[in-house]
Amino acid sequence: MSTVYFSLGANLGDREAHIREAIRLIGEEIGPVVRQSSLLVTEPWGFVSPHPFVNAAVCCTTCKSPREVLVITQQIERRMGRTSKSTDGQYHDRLIDIDILLYDDLTIDEPDLKIPHPLMCERDFVMIPLREILPAAE
Repeated sequence: MSTVYFSLGANLGDREAHIREAIRLIGEEIGPVVRQSSLLVTEPWGFVSPHPFVNAAVCCTTCKSPREVLVITQQIERRMGRTSKSTDGQYHDRLIDIDILLYDDLTIDEPDLKIPHPLMCERDFVMIPLREILPAAE
């Protein structure tokens, strides 16, 4: 079994319900959610919007490969109503965003899959919830 950490964000509609639904679907389709952060309300990052985000981090265990996890998270986003992904640093409001942050201790650098997430350390809305659920260093 592998351990995967995700960042989730939503700033449209019932943001908290979208986060809860994404967590439920991750648990059903990727693997059991073993840790979940509290919800964090933040201002949009990288673009201007009147809609604040609700963010969270979750950890799950899975037998799926990193590529399979990516495909499933993208399917979940689409089923929940997300019609486009941010590209070339052009961010926008969204119903749900699911990013893979860490997958075991793997490093993957492919055009559409980068693990660890390359911008996670620059984003408090990712790091604050992630630190809440990361195991303490031993």
